[in-house]
Amino acid sequence: MQRYFGKEKQGNNIVLETGDMHHIKKVMRMKDGDEIEVVIHEELYLCHLENHTENIVIKEKLENPKDFMKHVILVIPVLKEQKMDLILQKATELGVAEIIPVSMKRSMVKITEKEAKKLERWNKIMKEASEQSMRNKTPNLHPVTKFSEIVKLEGKKIVCSTIEKENSLKKFLQTSTNYDKLIIVIGPEGGIDPEEETFLKEHDFISVTLGPRIMRVETVPIYVLSVLNYEYME
Repeated sequence: MQRYFGKEKQGNNIVLETGDMHHIKKVMRMKDGDEIEVVIHEELYLCHLENHTENIVIKEKLENPKDFMKHVILVIPVLKEQKMDLILQKATELGVAEIIPVSMKRSMVKITEKEAKKLERWNKIMKEASEQSMRNKTPNLHPVTKFSEIVKLEGKKIVCSTIEKENSLKKFLQTSTNYDKLIIVIGPEGGIDPEEETFLKEHDFISVTLGPRIMRVETVPIYVLSVLNYEYME
């Protein structure tokens, strides 16, 4: 069943974004009586279409399935468009709670006013990925942030390292269980700069290795979040 995120609730009706209404009518070609799921204020409703698909009417409130994932905050470099889009989409599907784009020394894409304006587009990608993967909440996408600011984040903190050889992600997960939030820093092409990694370690970040294989930057978040999904799955 198709799922959408509602804009507002008006009595027994729910208002959707204009783009979602267009999707219902022109792409899905739904008709009166067809049912959809709508999430609003993190509550899930079964709805049906009325009045030539103009009205979204609540039929019943549904139970929200419990999310088994911990609160994962993904810190990623600002990347070229296709790589950035892929990470935002797949990280959302894999249950990430927050994404913080930052500028790093080895970043090939530098922060500009134009990049900052992409936040709206990035949020749209994450909204659509949340609907597709049947999530009840879209991840929180932060504005592009200075690298030095991420040390202020609270929670268990790790940085995916190409320098560290002994402390694997597996070992970290086996020895670290008492935390509510997990902050994961992913480096750009070529890995995170050694000075930046040292800076993070001085602020309680733990360097972990993902093994001997060298992955593309867009593969790393998918790999790490897949491991976490397996680890946390009930």
